[in-house]
Formats: sequence, structure tokens, C-alpha cells
Amino acid sequence: MDQTLGLQAGNRKYAIERLRDYVVTSVDAALPSDTPFAHLVLDRVFPDDAYAAMLANMPDAGDYRPMHGRAKGHDLADGTHTRVKIDLFPEYIRHLPPHKRAVWDVVGHALCSVELREAFIRRLGPALMRRFGSGYAKVGMYPIPVLTRDIPGYLITPHTDTKWKGVTVQLYLPRDCADAHVGTIFHERRADGSLAKIKQMRFAPNSGYAFAVGPETWHSADRVGPEVKTRDSILLTYFVDAGLVRYLRNRGKRVGNFLLSELRGVLP
Repeated sequence: MDQTLGLQAGNRKYAIERLRDYVVTSVDAALPSDTPFAHLVLDRVFPDDAYAAMLANMPDAGDYRPMHGRAKGHDLADGTHTRVKIDLFPEYIRHLPPHKRAVWDVVGHALCSVELREAFIRRLGPALMRRFGSGYAKVGMYPIPVLTRDIPGYLITPHTDTKWKGVTVQLYLPRDCADAHVGTIFHERRADGSLAKIKQMRFAPNSGYAFAVGPETWHSADRVGPEVKTRDSILLTYFVDAGLVRYLRNRGKRVGNFLLSELRGVLP
């Protein structure tokens, strides 16, 4: 695959399309695994130069906002948020410096592309069929790409994702393999109801995983230790977008989150 893609090329549309096509090819080449549940093991997700540009243009700490949901329950005693995020939508990244905004604008648009969504649906077809039936390919999926940062103290206990989600993707963004031990853990529920740790993903550069959300997709993350500076990744979640309720909910959440983010920037 072409390694010469430049994120900050003058032709924004061309840059988005080239990055999109590369990531789609990476998804098509991903190794499938059924242990302990069906998932894809992603490698070399982005071109080398694009990955380097992403690492060189990470947002500053003040650009992120707290991550709610399960992560909120693991804040430190002094109130420090152990997981923060910035949604990779234009309305969120518009406050970034121009050179950083240019990079994350291209990444965000590529990750939200129809072609990438179709690639994940195609590769995860059997698992999606078990949940949605033979018409799974026509079920709407609304992409939400979120750049996340975890710091020492962060953890998330074993869980399956909410039924609102259709596909979960996490793309790891470390600079090297020094913290490979902090990757996501996959579990299997045993007959007695206990959860057994079966597999752990390596937190390796330019790698990741994807799975179709189902009742068997138990996963977790051990507490991030003091040896880790930051655990950076992109969470690309495809929310089920079928029916009026889900359609309005997905877009309403985007608007609501944007308003909360803007208020955070003006309130003392």
C-alpha cells in the first residue's frame, strides 16, 4: 500500500479519500479471531506518515473534556478525570491550532466515511447477522469517532457494550511498545457465571481491534499504572441508527455533547 499519503496536502478532499482508502484496505486485511468471541485484529491501520502526523499533532491536555459513562466512576480522589476525550467532529476540533486541526479533520472525516462503515459490516457480517438477522447489512450505523486519553488510575471493569451500539472499534496510538501490557482484555463467561480472562490485545503502535456488539463481548481494561504517561487511542463506535428513536437519539446526543463542551469552555 502507498506510504506517501500526506495528511496536510493542499487538496483536503484528496487527502481524506486517500486516508479512507488505506484504512478500508487495512480492515479488509485484518486477521479474524473467534477467541473468546468474534473480532478483528487490526494492524498498520494508518499509513506510516499519517500515523506520525497524528502523534506529532496530539491535542493539548486542555483541549480534552471528561469522558462520562463508566469512566466517570473511576476519577481519582482529587477529582482528576482518568479518561478524557475529544470528538473528531468539525465542531469539536475547530478550537485546535490550524496545523493540528488540519490533521484531525482529515482523520475524522475518513473514519466517518460510508466506505469504512461498509468494510466493518462486511468483515463482521456473521456476528452482525446473529444479532440483526439476514438484513444486517441494511441496518443503519452512525459513526462516532472519539480521541481518548487515559492516565494512571484509569480502569474499566468487565462489561458488554450497550444495545445502542452495533460495532465497537478501538485504534491504539502509542509511540512504541513500552506499554504493550495495557491493551484491552477479552473475557469469556463460564457456565457458573464467572468471567475468565482469555485474551489481551497488545497496546502496540498503529494497531487495534473491532467487534460486533453482542451479549458475549465481555471486555475490560486493567488499572493503568504509574509507569504509563498516557494511554491514547481512538474509539470508533457505530451506534445502531435504525428507526426514528435511534436516529433522533444519535444526532441529539451529538448536539447535546457539543453544547456541553461549549459551556465548559465559557463557564469558570
